[in-house]
Formats: sequence, structure tokens, C-alpha cells
Amino acid sequence: MAISMFAASVPVFQKLLGNLDHCLDKAIADAAERSYDPKVLVAARLAPDMLPFVKQIQIAADFAKGTSARLAGLDPPAYEDNEATLEECQARIRKTLDYLAGLKPAQIDGSEERSVVLKMRGGERQFRGLDYLLNYALPNFYFHVTTAYAILRHNGVKLGKGDYIQGRAQGK
Repeated sequence: MAISMFAASVPVFQKLLGNLDHCLDKAIADAAERSYDPKVLVAARLAPDMLPFVKQIQIAADFAKGTSARLAGLDPPAYEDNEATLEECQARIRKTLDYLAGLKPAQIDGSEERSVVLKMRGGERQFRGLDYLLNYALPNFYFHVTTAYAILRHNGVKLGKGDYIQGRAQGK
């Protein structure tokens, strides 16, 4: 049985963004419990040459909405990159989840051969839909979600693999 392009994209983005939203709940609670400014987490990075937490959230959300829109043949919605708090990061995730909830399988299924063109710093890059999803979009999405999770863990937020994999279903 073949898997649909919708099933391989939108529900995956929804699940991991939902889990990331759950991790942010825990980060907000951790900052309150340990009495530190949560903006420390917003600016945190794993290494000096890596992007900070806030950029990891922005990019993960951008890959989720952008990939889904492009596979559906739509222009991705534009968001301002102006988040400065954990709550604003959550709002971006939730806005992205709302966008994804409005997409239907019929819009994305059959997009395996759809041409996807990305404008990048080095020029345009063209993909076939299936290659774009499996070899570019999903790896990038997972990288940024995982890096956001790792930044929180690195800074002492009490998270485990279950929070990343199961999110709210894992419990508190």
C-alpha cells in the first residue's frame, strides 16, 4: 500500500509541532520554577556558530507551512520573524498548526511530480515534489525541531525522549 503525500507531510508536521509546543510549556514552567528569565532560552544556542532557539522555532514552522503549501500548489503564508518570548514562539507554532489544519488531503495528494522551485541565496533550486518532501523538507524540519529540543535540554529543562516523541500524550 502506498502512503499519500498528505499523510507523509501534514500529520508529521502537526505531531512534531504539537510536541514542540508541549516542550515549550515545560520550558515556561521550568523558568518559573527555577526563577530565571525565560528570554535566556529564547536566545540560547548549542554552539556559538549555531542559530538561537527562536530561529529554530521560526525555521521549523516555516518548513511545516511552506512545504505543505508548496505541495498543495499554494503560496506559503508569510510570518514576521519577530518572536522574542517563549509565548510568542508558541503563538507561531499554534498559528502554523491552524494553517495546517485547513489543508485537505486532496490538495496535497498527487504532488509527487509537482515542480517545487525555491528561491535561495545562491539562486533557484528546483525539486520534484516527492524528492522535495523526503530529501529536503522533512530532514530540515526534523533538524530544527530536534535542535530546539536539544537547546531546551541543554539548558536544564526537564524533557525526555517521550516529550519529543509523544508530547502531551506522554503526560506531565
